[in-house]
Order: sequence, then structure tokens, then C-alpha cells
Amino acid sequence: MTDSMTGPMTEPVVQLTDVRELARDLVVIPDRRVQLVPNVGLVGGTHSVLVIETGMGPRNAETVLGFAAEYARGRRLYLTSTHFHPEHAFGAQAFAGEATYLINRAQAEDLAAKGAGYLEMFRGLGEPVARQLEGVELPVPDLVYDSSYELDLGGRTVRLEATGRAHSRGDQVVTVPDAGVMFTGDLVEAGQFAIFPWFPPHDTDVSGLGWIGVMERLIATRPRVVVPGHGDCGGPELLADVRDYLRLLRDETWARRDSAMSEETMVAEITALMIERHPDWEGREWIEKGVVCMCAA
Repeated sequence: MTDSMTGPMTEPVVQLTDVRELARDLVVIPDRRVQLVPNVGLVGGTHSVLVIETGMGPRNAETVLGFAAEYARGRRLYLTSTHFHPEHAFGAQAFAGEATYLINRAQAEDLAAKGAGYLEMFRGLGEPVARQLEGVELPVPDLVYDSSYELDLGGRTVRLEATGRAHSRGDQVVTVPDAGVMFTGDLVEAGQFAIFPWFPPHDTDVSGLGWIGVMERLIATRPRVVVPGHGDCGGPELLADVRDYLRLLRDETWARRDSAMSEETMVAEITALMIERHPDWEGREWIEKGVVCMCAA
């Protein structure tokens, strides 16, 4: 997901412009700050290339696959997604027979249990999104791991790690140790408020408290470059920004939770405070969902 679930949508299309090289044989196709377009990564070794994220639906994924095939120049392709949300995973069908799709078990379970519901929900976001989701077949991974997986690309090992509940139940980070690069998916967004997919009764697996713990563990690994789910790549300060925001959201919510204050007043006060702290951040509508989620913690 990205910064807005409301308002007019632009076409969520992956564009092969401004591809950025972060390290040797490691590039990012940037989201260009377009809603529901993720940052897409490619990491290469001597015999294989890992693609991270598919884009929204099969046509975006075909664009990514075409770029990946040219980039790989005969090397074997792997595909992974940081979590099950549509712009990150709902194009995997385009890679069938061309790449090995590898994800963590909790993400695979999310896809199986919630994929159809999210497909329907996202189709309702507007015609541009619905067009990209035409013909989607919910993916089934080729390989599933439980907690972590070391993927040998040839002279380079990439670590895939399930984080536990945070933004979703099946979040995964992808780390390239020799380059100091970490792909976080929607655990981190640059320049926007944390996305809380709190949609009771359909999905309440987002955990604000778990998310704080995950961010603290990721900060301790001290990556050189962080590739967020959406927004510009940056340094480890992106991790700290998310952790600090979530801590403040928790503290301000809990300080009001047990008082006689109405939920409406609580949301209004905390929203005003967060906007004052981060006036340039996008996605203000996610503050309320974060407050309600923290209330339930």
C-alpha cells in the first residue's frame, strides 16, 4: 500500500526510468512517488538475479520481468515480495516458468487467506487500479521458508528474513550484506506516515507494538542503504524515523486511552500533534488508523 486509499488515483504503472544503481550489480527501479507503485529491486550474483517486488498486477510485472531478463543476461531468476499486498506481490503470475518465487511462510499464508479480499478491496479504489488488477491470479510460491533463508546468487548471498507481525503478519526484509543494502517493504516509507492496514473485521494483523520491536532490531543491524516500500532510498535514519514516530504514536495514544476522552477527540489531538511534528509527510489519513490500532494493543 501507499500513501492514500482515498481521492483520485493516477495510473499505478512501473516506469523503467531513473533506474538507480546502489552498489555493484544492485539496482532499484524507483516508485517516482506514484501511489501504489513500489520500489522494485534487482540483486545480481554470478549465476542468479533476485527480483524484489512485482508491481501491481500482471502488466506491471511483465515490465519488471522484461527488464530483469535483460539485466540478468542468461542468469537464473528468483522473485520475492516483501509482503502480500497487491502492488508488491499481485503480479507474480507473470514470472511463472521464468523465475523461482520464494517467500516466507507467513506471507504465503496471508496470500492464501487474505489475497482474494484485498484484490476485491483494491479493485474498488478506482478504475486505474482496477485496470492493473485485471486478470490477476493469486500467486502460489515455489519455495517457502519459515524464519530466514540464505539465497546464493553466486559470489553473493542475500538474506531473506521474516520479521513477525508488524505492518502485516508476513513481513519480510531482504538484506544484501556485502553491499549494506536493506529492502524493507512497507515496514518503512520515506516522507510519509506509517501505513496501518487496520481494516476490522477483515484484517487486524497489523501490530504497532510488534512494529516498534522490528524497527529496533533492524536499526541494530546498521545497514548502509535502506530501500523503503515507497519513497526515496536513504540511510539508516529512515529506520529511526519510523521507530520514533511509532513510539510517539504509542505514547500519545496510551496517555489518552484510559481517560474519558472520546476516540474522536483523541484522534484529532494526536493527528494535529503528528502533523505539527512532520508537516511535510504524506499519508495523514493513516494516523487515525494507527491510533485505533494502538488503542487495541
